Amino acid sequence: MDAHLLAAFAVATFLLNVAPGPDLLFIITNGVAGGRRAGFLAALGVSTGLVVHSVAAAFGLGFLIARAPEALTVVRIAGAVVLLYLAYTTWKGSRVALDVAEVPQRSLRRVYFMAALTNLANPKVILFYLAFVPQFITKGDQAWPVTAQMLVLGLMFIVTGLMVDGPAGLLSGHLSERIARRPGFRTWMERVSAGVFAVLAARLVQETTTTR
Repeated sequence: MDAHLLAAFAVATFLLNVAPGPDLLFIITNGVAGGRRAGFLAALGVSTGLVVHSVAAAFGLGFLIARAPEALTVVRIAGAVVLLYLAYTTWKGSRVALDVAEVPQRSLRRVYFMAALTNLANPKVILFYLAFVPQFITKGDQAWPVTAQMLVLGLMFIVTGLMVDGPAGLLSGHLSERIARRPGFRTWMERVSAGVFAVLAARLVQETTTTR
């Protein structure tokens, strides 16, 4: 795998993970309601959901591309459309005030499973994996199998996410107060995330055009 692509992927996923979204909000609200252990278990639950998404995307998409290489072009075009849509909705969402609502006290096991199910039930996560990951796949005779590359990239995304979500769960009280007091912080991070989506969509379109 190309080291430069891996570095770019790591930076992009870090920026996307630090932007407050449904998963991070779920982690913060449970951390505020149930303490540090609840917040950290919520982060682990989200990561568990991402493991399932990663494996499903790797084997499903890898199987398709291995037997029909031109499918990667189709996926990239569809991915560009999805990324542009996510850029638009993320930018639009940055104008909406973040409401860290109270959630009822739950058992730690329930918090974990609810976090995993919340992530698994989010269709945007599925679309994100299919749109974002394939553009970092290396092609050529010396390249790793597509499935292996997607599993590595999925693992990187999960680890990067846990590096953000874990501390957010442990420090959820402090973070929630900071975000609530400074709505401009969330707005700025959401707009950075929207910009990342837009740049990646443009890169997908450019690569698809030059490889034809």
